[in-house]
Formats: sequence, structure tokens, C-alpha cells
Amino acid sequence: MKTKLAKLALIAVLSTAGATTAFAHDAARVEAKQVIELKDGSTLYIFKDGKMAMEDRYGRATRMEPGAVMETGDGKKVTMQGDEVARLESLIRQGHDGG
Repeated sequence: MKTKLAKLALIAVLSTAGATTAFAHDAARVEAKQVIELKDGSTLYIFKDGKMAMEDRYGRATRMEPGAVMETGDGKKVTMQGDEVARLESLIRQGHDGG
């Protein structure tokens, strides 16, 4: 009985963790004009003002030099405009700390 209860508790915790991560990135996706999945597993956010930010494949806002060329999942090339790492970090954190 204890094993079954422990398994159910673990499933509940893991389910909540996934939902929290998805919610955290909702703010960034809403704020962005366009979201592009990159070939290396990163995600590029293009904001309404044309500036961009990049999230690595682990869900962390990461620095990218303006002018750097990235490849999209479908093979297109995109040139980085700006580096809104702090802006993206703030949006990602919104779902984690209630901000």
C-alpha cells in the first residue's frame, strides 16, 4: 500500500513540475511576436520591437552576439538582432516566482 501511495505522490510531483515549466515559458511566448525552434534545440524569441532573445535547449535564457547567424529547424538562416537576455530571463522567471 505504501509503495502505491509513494508512486502516486511521485507522479503528482512530476506532473506539477512539467506544468510549472510550461507555464513559465507562456509569458515569453505571449510577449514574443514570433517563436522559432532552432536546429540545435534552442528557441529564438522575436519580440514586437524586432529585438531577439535566445533560450537554450535546457530552458535558460542565453547570450547570443548580435549579428550571429542561427539555423532554424527547417534549415533557414536567421541573424540575431539585439540580445534581450535579461528580458527573456525575466519572462521565464514569471512562472517560477510569481512575478
